[in-house]
Amino acid sequence: MYWRALSLVQEPPYLPIKATSGYNITERKTRTLSIKKIVVIGPESTGKSTLSAALAAALHTVWVPEYARAYLESLGRPYEEHDLLAMAQGQLRAEDEIINQANQYLICDTDLNVIKVWSENTYGHCNREILEQIAQRKYDLYLLTNIDIPWEDDPLREHSSPELRNYFYNQYKDIVMNSGVPWIDISGDHEERVKSAVTAIKLIEPLSN
Repeated sequence: MYWRALSLVQEPPYLPIKATSGYNITERKTRTLSIKKIVVIGPESTGKSTLSAALAAALHTVWVPEYARAYLESLGRPYEEHDLLAMAQGQLRAEDEIINQANQYLICDTDLNVIKVWSENTYGHCNREILEQIAQRKYDLYLLTNIDIPWEDDPLREHSSPELRNYFYNQYKDIVMNSGVPWIDISGDHEERVKSAVTAIKLIEPLSN
């Protein structure tokens, strides 16, 4: 387990236009500050969505699915660079909407670092708005899913070779190690992963309160 102690940071501003409206800004910030935000992050086909759903069930809360998957499934054409910004905005809107239903914890199936890695490796750079939101949005814990489970073919997945899986795992590891946020490597079978993740989530409270 890898931990980095940190002091409580203030909740960052929301997207000025893109964020969901419908409830008072003060209430939104107060509500957000009371919820621990957990990000499940890692390469393709490492069990992120499965773990996110299991953690939400174990903790009696809700989770934010990866918006990019639904976006790509309904796109009807090959994605282009501008689609990554739309996916990033959709991910944040989903997070802002679902957090109001959270019970102590909000489980996020990825954050915008996934879009950043995707964009930089596909196009050689990342949109400035995405980078700004990565800098502003703060989370309480990263769960880094290891590549120790078999690859599962999927039309939306691109990097199946062991070399590329290891390459992207190391990219995400570097991100979480330098994030200033507690993080843990999640490995093993499904039961082991859920147990390790729940234990880590319970341990973040003394660090961030």
